[in-house]
Amino acid sequence: MIKEINASTGEIVEREYTAVEEKLAEETQKEFREAIAEAEAKAATRQALLTRLGITEEEARILLGGN
Repeated sequence: MIKEINASTGEIVEREYTAVEEKLAEETQKEFREAIAEAEAKAATRQALLTRLGITEEEARILLGGN
């Protein structure tokens, strides 16, 4: 269900997704889930490396010349 608001009149119309909108929403959600999974994997890899090196993220930034 979609709620559309007419900015001029303030009228709110509720309607079902069209087939195209439904497909786009599903694709967008899939891409979002994949991006979240990728970010979580990178964070886990980064944390594992820091743990293996025995340093904190802040110490790694200092070593790598970051602020």
